[in-house]
Amino acid sequence: MSEISGKSSGPVHGLIASDRVEGTKVYRPSGEKIGHIERVMIDKKSGQAAYAVMNFGGFLGLGEESYPLPWSVLTYNVKLGGYEVALTDEQLKGAPKVDSDTWDDGTRDSDIYGYYGVPPYWL
Repeated sequence: MSEISGKSSGPVHGLIASDRVEGTKVYRPSGEKIGHIERVMIDKKSGQAAYAVMNFGGFLGLGEESYPLPWSVLTYNVKLGGYEVALTDEQLKGAPKVDSDTWDDGTRDSDIYGYYGVPPYWL
């Protein structure tokens, strides 16, 4: 079997298909589930993952809000089978939200990366 099918017959590597990232749970370092990845935003020119849009809050999918997290703030945790991010509820509630499908605003990108205090992917 191949890595693409999800069944490994050879060495494990760090690649994953985007459709397998969508829906992956996001946890705090304590192991508490805080949300899930709704989608991955990829820079068209460089091919770099720019954001993971995480849905957070709500109940059974109702009332969830979407937050673009710089890809660099996420760490994959093999034991949890999901991504880990060290953010409090208060930090998430104050974070920039996804309020439309328009991602062409350079100011918005700078605000998102600035909020999380990480260098932008385009530098």
